[in-house]
This record gives sequence, structure tokens and C-alpha cells, in this order.
Amino acid sequence: MTVENFSLDFEKPLLELQDKIVKMEAFSKENNIDMTGQIADLNRQLGEKKIDIFENLSPWQRVSLARHPKRPYSLDYIEKITTDFMELKGDRQFGNDEAIIGGFAKLDGTPIMILAHQKGRDLQERNKRNFGMAHPEGYRKALRLMKLAEKANVPILCIIDTPGAYPGIASEERHVGEAIAVNLREMFNLKVPIVCAVIGEGGSGGALGIGIGNKVLIMENAYYSVISPEGCAGIIWKDGSRAPEAADAMKITARHLMELNVVDGVIKEPVGGAHKDHDSAAKFFKEAILEQFNELSQLSKKEILDQRYKRFRALGEIG
Repeated sequence: MTVENFSLDFEKPLLELQDKIVKMEAFSKENNIDMTGQIADLNRQLGEKKIDIFENLSPWQRVSLARHPKRPYSLDYIEKITTDFMELKGDRQFGNDEAIIGGFAKLDGTPIMILAHQKGRDLQERNKRNFGMAHPEGYRKALRLMKLAEKANVPILCIIDTPGAYPGIASEERHVGEAIAVNLREMFNLKVPIVCAVIGEGGSGGALGIGIGNKVLIMENAYYSVISPEGCAGIIWKDGSRAPEAADAMKITARHLMELNVVDGVIKEPVGGAHKDHDSAAKFFKEAILEQFNELSQLSKKEILDQRYKRFRALGEIG
């Protein structure tokens, strides 16, 4: 199945109704028969069915949406919500990692620094971007640009969408664990506001490497987890096919993460998921990001540091 006609199992009832509507409209036109009432009834059924399905998705179904190949990626959001994006490359130590992009841009005329995971839309780009899985030089590039943002006194937006850092031999040889750990430490010390947003997959240390922010948001159908559901099922039950069961137990959806205070807000998506309407998804994304930056702009540098530190120290507190 190609990306163009890709659909998930739970979307099939909607596709069947859409197909009926198209056929009925064609029949009406070809035979000059007024079927306005019947078509309107089917459209009403479609709208109700869509709301019913997407308001009651299981955690595993939301994971499937987070991985949808037509879902907007970081560059899509950057193009739609910012102007004057100027990409900066290289970590000044080893090379440039295409899985993480970064650079200055303007958000409603205000300069910001953007760091983001970028997946590939087709096979060629996926290979170039390594499926959004960064090597250590990607995280070192990110840190270099974040420190540049601090010097320029501009806020930082981190867009997270990765299954995890690349676990290959070359990545380990260049010390990916150390690169991520250094980023965690240094991001706590940056004296500019940082807003992080999980737009698809938020996988483990690969996500955390650019995930230490004053505010952490998540898209409605994204997930954020220490391990993938398949990895968890493989460890716990030695059976990756039990990933749906693992996803339910892990509490990795936006709703669960809000209840656990792991994230600070959920970004609304168009009904049916962000892949159905990139423009609306970008509009909701921009509104949420601007709200957070406007709030953080009222804080002093010391307050920014204290707020970020206290936010993460509070994780896991009970009572």
C-alpha cells in the first residue's frame, strides 16, 4: 500500500462511508436525480462516526496515528508557522546529522531557535534522515545551536518526533549516551525559555536529548515513552505481537501523560488526526506554542532556570 492511499484499520468504516457518498453523488449527477437528502444523511453519519471513533481510540491506535506516514513532520510545521528559517548545520566535531535540523526562524516576527527531529517522507529521504533517529553528532549540533540561541537571547523551540536515538555501532562508538547526557545537563542551565513539543513519536533518550524545557507539550495523537510498545512487549513477554497490550499498560498517550503531569499541555488535532489536515494542525500547534512563549516571556532569567528545574524535580512525586 502506498503512502497516498495508506489507511489504518479503524479508519476503514469512514472510508466505506466516504466511498458511498462519492458514488451516490456520481449517480445523482449522471442520472439527474436529486439525492441531496440521502447525501446529507450520509455526511451526517460520517461526521458522527468520525467523532465516535477518534474520541475512543485505544493507546495502540494512537501510537499508529503518531506513526502515520502522512502525518506532518517538523519541517512541515516550520514551513507553516514560521518565516525566515535559516538552517545551521554541523556539530563542529564530527559532521552534520540530518536526523536533527536546527536554525533561527521568526515566529510572528519574533526570532526563535528551532531544534527538531525530522523523519523522511519517502525512502530516499528516510535514508538521508535515518528515519529520525539521531547519531551523537545530531545532539551535539543541537546543543551548539541552543548555546548560540542563549548568546543571542532568543527562546528555543524543540520539536520532538523520533522512535529513539540511533542504536547502531557507529553511534555507540561516537558515544551517543554521553552526548544525550551532556544535553540533559546543559539544557537545565540555558537562560532562555525552552518549549518542547512532541508531534509524533517521543522515544526514550532520543526524545529527551532535546526535551528539557520549561514547558513540554504533546499533540493529541502523539506518544511519549521510555521505550516503544514493541520493545516493552519484547522485554516483558518475549513477544512483540503483544505491543497493543503493552501500550495500554504503559500510559503513554497524551491524556495519560497529562494525568501524570509528565506534560504541561495537549495540542488539539483536527478530527481524524493531524494527517487529515496539515493546515489546521499547524494552526493549533502555533497557537499552543505562542501561548507558552508569551507566558514564559514574563519571567526573569533566574525564574526561567528555577521553573525548569522545579518542573523536572517534581516528576514522580506522589501526593
